[in-house]
Parts: sequence; structure tokens; C-alpha cells
Amino acid sequence: MPTDLALPTTLLGGFLSVMARVSAAVVFVPVPFLRGTWSLVRLLLSLATTMALFPLWPEVALETYSVSGIVAMLFSEAVLGIAIGLPVAFLTEVILFAMQIMGLQAGYSFASMVDPATQADSNILVIWGQVLSALLFFAFGFHRDILLAFGQSLQIYPPGSFLLTEALSSRFISMAGMAIHTGVRLALPSIALLLVIDIAIALMGRVNAQLQLITLAFSIKMLAVLLCLTWTLAMFPRIFRQFGHYSIENLWAFLR
Repeated sequence: MPTDLALPTTLLGGFLSVMARVSAAVVFVPVPFLRGTWSLVRLLLSLATTMALFPLWPEVALETYSVSGIVAMLFSEAVLGIAIGLPVAFLTEVILFAMQIMGLQAGYSFASMVDPATQADSNILVIWGQVLSALLFFAFGFHRDILLAFGQSLQIYPPGSFLLTEALSSRFISMAGMAIHTGVRLALPSIALLLVIDIAIALMGRVNAQLQLITLAFSIKMLAVLLCLTWTLAMFPRIFRQFGHYSIENLWAFLR
């Protein structure tokens, strides 16, 4: 005689709460190596991460919640997931911000190409920065810290208990400011070199107005940025790791 498969409501509630927490970080946080990917890829990544956290699933009795209570709980879980994913977004945006500054000043925006992740025009330095940030993110093992953070959050914050406080908001604002500061640090040698080139071209044009140096300016700047990147590339992993540890420390600070 066939039997019906009964799924406990506590198990279903735990799955929904963890899935909402994980999928919010995967879907809503603009992580560069997940931009433009298929929705199925994001769904499978969220589902795989949720299943990996199965031993830590909380027991949520859905029959004790109203419909509005379930919606409020899932919204709280999504906010917590975004809060966990934001440090990852700040970390990976550091190199992209630096590359955007250098590409704009050097004139690489005039030689744009289609970004395969976003299907939009983007200069080659930004695309190269996306690849570099993704490689450094996994090379330094920060993905393991994010998985541990999800597991720790299931023990610290029961489903529906997370609230976005003013102290937590100010912490994220401070992290955003530090990300901009770090990106400027990475781009500063190239900016200084481009400024010297602009001053030299302006002085040479002032001395001899017959010299048509504007036509050569972009070529000189592009070559100078490439040479400067070759010289300063060794410091990218070190600064990325420093800001990565800063981001992970701030992430663990509100999970304790």
C-alpha cells in the first residue's frame, strides 16, 4: 500500500530560513564573479550552500507563524544575508574601483569592449580587475570565512531575530569608506605618473605651440599605466589581503 511522504514543518521552516539568508547574499549583493551569471547558477549555488549547512538548520515551527509572521521572518533573514555578503562586495570592489580610476584617467574608456559578465561596454582594466579580484578572493581562502560566517550566524541569530541597528549601519559605512580609501591607494602611483605626464605635455606645448602633442597623449598615458601596473602589481595581493582581513574582522564583530 503506497504511503505519503510527510515533510516535517520544522524541517521545511529551517530550510526556508537558511535559504532566504543564503540566497539574499548570492542574489542581491553585487559580487563581481557572480555578475551576469544565469539565474540557474545563482539558484544552484544558494541551494548547495544551504544543503551544506544542513547540520546547523534551526527548527522553525511554521504552524506557529501567521502569513505576515513568515514574511517578516524571511525578510529578516534576507537582511542578515545581505549584511554577511556586503563585506565580500566591498572586498571585491576595491580592485575594480582602482582600475576604473586608472582606466578613466589613461583613456582606456575610449577603447572599451563588451564585458562578458554584465554585457555592457567596459574598459579592459576593469575586466582584468574582475578576474584578479576573484582569483585573490579564492586564493586567500576568504570563501571559507564566508561559509563559516553563515554557520556562525545560524547559532547567533535565530530565524527572524536579526535587526539592522544604527551601530551596524555605521560599521558598513565605515567599511565602504575604507574600500574607497584602499582603491585610491592602489591607483595612486598611476595617478601621480599620469599627472606628471600631463604637466610635461602642457609645458612642452607652452614652449612650442607647433608641437601637436595632444594626438600622442592617450598613447603615452596608456603605455605609462601599463608600465606602472607592471611595477606595482606585486603590492596588489598584499593590500587586498589586508583589506580582506579588515572586512572579515568586521564581519565577525557583529556575529559574536
